[in-house]
Amino acid sequence: MAARGSLRPPGRLIDVGGFRLHLHAAGPSAPVVVFDAALGGSSVSWTYVQRDVVTSARTVTYDRAGFGWSDAGPLPRTAGRIAEELHRLLHTADERPPYLLVGHSFGGLVMRIFAQRYRAETAGLVLVDPAHPEDWVRPAPKEQALIDRGVALCRQGRRIAISGLAGVIARLVGLGALAPARLLVRLATRGALSGRDEHILAPMWKLPPEARTPLRHFWSQPKFFEALGSQIENMPASSAETLEAAVSGYGDLPLVTISSTDPGDHRVRQQEALARLSHRGRHIMAARSGHWVPLDEPEIVVKVIREMCAGLTAV
Repeated sequence: MAARGSLRPPGRLIDVGGFRLHLHAAGPSAPVVVFDAALGGSSVSWTYVQRDVVTSARTVTYDRAGFGWSDAGPLPRTAGRIAEELHRLLHTADERPPYLLVGHSFGGLVMRIFAQRYRAETAGLVLVDPAHPEDWVRPAPKEQALIDRGVALCRQGRRIAISGLAGVIARLVGLGALAPARLLVRLATRGALSGRDEHILAPMWKLPPEARTPLRHFWSQPKFFEALGSQIENMPASSAETLEAAVSGYGDLPLVTISSTDPGDHRVRQQEALARLSHRGRHIMAARSGHWVPLDEPEIVVKVIREMCAGLTAV
């Protein structure tokens, strides 16, 4: 198996219909725990969680088209399209159901759609600080401004990646030379990327050093910015797909939502309403996490997965 710090994929590249997706599977044969990352995340985002879960269950991380080690895929990049591609990937790779689905943020939309479309193949659902489609299906001016800004930044990022500057910036960040990196970013984007956008880079510092090399490489690829920009631009469509899939609820499917610490009353109500879509749903709150719970507090995600796996094997 390739080292995490290597640019070689740790898993396999599998053709799913004219383009290849990267899948990294490890662990015993059952149950199969499948992970999908946040909006700009990849299989690397699950480094801490996967290495702890793999001792007791089969873990499957993958990279959506355009992300990580995967090829670029067809546009637009909606959550419904991504769920179908994931289903095709799992079956082509002979990763057999049932699946315990784990989705973080945007990945939560993908996994909710997967769970509805392929209910007979789904054993449970863990949603880690998931995006709430109600906020995005008809964006208010504040949300629309975030979408427009994200799309514009991705267009700038793609242009910078094509020019080769993205690779230079990524190397500077990796060396800890943040001041020169910020200056180069401001010059390259003509000031479009400001300090308020630096949270995009924060997850890199929460990962172990060996995981940062591939991440810097991913962020220098035009395909990454094209896919990310399409996901952001199509958040309303992805949200509509998720709400349509959830009309009938999740029945008795085991479901756990994990929120960040002290997310506010509105978010708590959303999380609890989401948990109530299953007769066996519950909401828990992380003790010391921001949005990136799998990096801030991976142990709470691992604990929930292990509990659900134990319940599945006991049946």
